[in-house]
Amino acid sequence: MRKHIAIILIVLIIPSIIFAEIFPKVGTAGMQFLKLGIDARASGMGEAYTAVTNDISSVYWNPAGLALQNQDQVFFSHLDYVANIKYEYFAASKVTDIGVFAFSGALLWMDWMDVYEEDNLLESTGEVFTCSDMAVGLTYSNAYTDKFSFGASVKYLQQYLDEYAVTGLAVDVGSLYNTGWKNTTIGMSLKNFGPNLKYELDNDGDGNLDEDPFDLLDNDGDGEIDEDREEVGFKIPLNFSLGIASELFRENNQVLLASLQLDNCVDRKETYNAGLEYSMGIFKLRSGYQFAYDAVSFSTGFGVKVPTSFAIVDFDYSYTHMGDLTESFFATPHRVSIKMKF
Repeated sequence: MRKHIAIILIVLIIPSIIFAEIFPKVGTAGMQFLKLGIDARASGMGEAYTAVTNDISSVYWNPAGLALQNQDQVFFSHLDYVANIKYEYFAASKVTDIGVFAFSGALLWMDWMDVYEEDNLLESTGEVFTCSDMAVGLTYSNAYTDKFSFGASVKYLQQYLDEYAVTGLAVDVGSLYNTGWKNTTIGMSLKNFGPNLKYELDNDGDGNLDEDPFDLLDNDGDGEIDEDREEVGFKIPLNFSLGIASELFRENNQVLLASLQLDNCVDRKETYNAGLEYSMGIFKLRSGYQFAYDAVSFSTGFGVKVPTSFAIVDFDYSYTHMGDLTESFFATPHRVSIKMKF
């Protein structure tokens, strides 16, 4: 019992140390696609998933959960987001004698958009542009005891905005501890830890970046002296999650799972998530709510597990209502995901 209390105290103290000097700075972080949750099971539970995750989708939520399966896995996820934005995610894992390894890839993309003059937003120039985000990651996870697991991921990030691009690296780490009482699990994850990123622009085409606009010199001989001033760097959305999940009810083939979670992200105030999952045999029903968000976020979903001759396949679907951002049932986030265990 003392061991459990000590672990819980450590879990509660760590986030306060990490984020002691951080206050909400809305709009100060880039690479916002990294905050878009994957997996219809997780989103159906209101993304209260840090302490729940125990399969291939752990590469996003908490890499420690990847070690809880002794089977190779493949995962596909598709998100129809607001404003006709699409988000695809893929992951595959391999069990080895030294732990579980996984490869993952994410792509956010959208339709082509018209270019408008800066001083005339009503008339298009006839040109079009688009933007996209990409992440590629490698994850390692291991169960060090029958109750404790730990994992980490390294991610390569890339963002395109028309003809401009920026790249960077980020790291995720996470842990899971099962108390052994009603399968109660405490989970922690730190996601998107990495350096600030900065676009490198050479607007005057002279081959020099971050030129000094105060030297009063026409370095490229075009008659202009105030060009290519230093670009301002931006953070990526570092996020700490602390969650607890427990089985409220288990009898025969029925299980009721509940989960609570606190999230602390560098560019917003703390948010709280709660989720439920009811399982009966191969069928699952889910519901969740995300508190303290700018937009009310209620979600629900369902899943079915289908054993086949080549794999155990999980099909999941979720719907998220985002308050004023929800124009209609079809113009709001819908997620579908498929997991296969071999």
